[in-house]
Amino acid sequence: LDLAATGFSLAATRTRFEHRAVVLGRDRGELLAGLASLSAGGESSAVVTGTAGPLGGVAFMFPGQGSQWAGMGRELYAAFPVFARSIDACAHALAEWVDWSLLDVIRGVRGAPTYDRVDVVQPALFSVMVSLAALWRSWGVEPAAVIGHSQGEIAAAHVCGALSLRDATRVVALRSKALVDLNGHGGMASVAQSERAVEDYLARSGDRVSVAVVNGPRSVVVSGEPDALDAFVAKMTADGVQARRIKVDYASHSHYVTRVRDDVVGPLAGIRPRSGELPFYSTLHGEVIDTARLDAGYWYDNLRQKVRFETSAGRLAADGFRVFVEMSPHPVLTVPVQDIVEDLDQALVLSSARRGRGEVEAVLTSLAALHTAGGPADLGALFTTRRRVDLPTYAFQRRRYWLSSAPAPAPTAAAVAAEAVEEPAGADSLVPLSERVGALAPDDARALVLDHVLERVAVVLGHPSSASIDPDGEFMKIGFDSMLSSELSKRLTASTGHKLRANLVLRHPSPRQVAGHLVSLMTPADTP
Repeated sequence: LDLAATGFSLAATRTRFEHRAVVLGRDRGELLAGLASLSAGGESSAVVTGTAGPLGGVAFMFPGQGSQWAGMGRELYAAFPVFARSIDACAHALAEWVDWSLLDVIRGVRGAPTYDRVDVVQPALFSVMVSLAALWRSWGVEPAAVIGHSQGEIAAAHVCGALSLRDATRVVALRSKALVDLNGHGGMASVAQSERAVEDYLARSGDRVSVAVVNGPRSVVVSGEPDALDAFVAKMTADGVQARRIKVDYASHSHYVTRVRDDVVGPLAGIRPRSGELPFYSTLHGEVIDTARLDAGYWYDNLRQKVRFETSAGRLAADGFRVFVEMSPHPVLTVPVQDIVEDLDQALVLSSARRGRGEVEAVLTSLAALHTAGGPADLGALFTTRRRVDLPTYAFQRRRYWLSSAPAPAPTAAAVAAEAVEEPAGADSLVPLSERVGALAPDDARALVLDHVLERVAVVLGHPSSASIDPDGEFMKIGFDSMLSSELSKRLTASTGHKLRANLVLRHPSPRQVAGHLVSLMTPADTP
């Protein structure tokens, strides 16, 4: 069968049941392998499963600086015409304001400027973000609201209709040029701690460091002088708190920005913001605002004042939004939003791409996750062909359903054994893990759950099997970051039925410790 025609027929002509799965692959062999894993109840990065349920509105999220990486957008540009057309439009609009080529930068052409320059990375990120939004929309995923973080608010403003492409590129290009004068005079650091705890510490250190960004309940960014930041990171680390310097050499969202106020406001005086077509959740004000207010003064304040992302994202959740899709080349907001909504039912937080992984694979995996959860995804739009092919009918289960007037005889031991032999390979994996754990001796239960955890660790890391995973290795030393940690928590939540928080691996820092925690959740308190 023709693979594209088969995929289109499956996506567009068959009933969408409550229990869903999507198999991803580059060729026939990979697709067959994914189907085999699905039918056996196995775990595979090529298979996305879920149960469709009621979901609230979709919000598009646009992060600030920090998600960039060399090569971002290249694979998407080659694979998806919608993305390429949007990048081309951004390149044309930026040409009025910059003396370099966006396409040369994205393609990595020799002599093109690099992402080390703030006046290059911010316009390039803007272009990739709005092009990702166009791509998701081409698949039937329409936002009901937008939220931006720092410079990401420029992309959010354009996507919601508040700024024309010309005005949006003017803001991002000319404002980032003004930031060049701040280079080398400051820095920023992230810390996994609450805003109150960080404020209490900084109250004793003067105004050399201040809170610049509040992303989530345990995610704060501070800004200030380099040596003071180093001391802050050292103090937090000594206290057992995760903290690290960010690759930014200016003190954004602090009083140090006042020196470039005129350089920002003056060149942007001619922009013409208008009321948008979608609600704009301002992370400057922490509430929905009329986007006609997004004048030159707003874009200076957006750079100078604290980013209240947690407040605005919390308002999105309170207003009933349950699907959050991050429009960026690498997830930055996904983990803090997962923290904000993890106590809500049916909340879905998705990224679009990820550094170090295939861009096409990453975005299609997220689209598949939205579809399997019952979200508004048009999978048929992925295919250039509209040719239908005959597909097999659904297989009968060959189960007797006729009512019987006489009681059925009790099964003999031989009949039970024969039925067990006829079960398909992997059938035991279809029995809930908690039930299997409850039927085993303690040592066997711990071994079963550890194997279960290791399989999912391997999938999250992209390993072909769990053989190379050290059960006692610390997650942070085997390649985990906050995004992978959140992904493991979600996979284990889905496979065990126990709701696990995004900070699971921080509290239980090795696969064996996670397995022990799961066993304790699955084992009654009076079990030895």
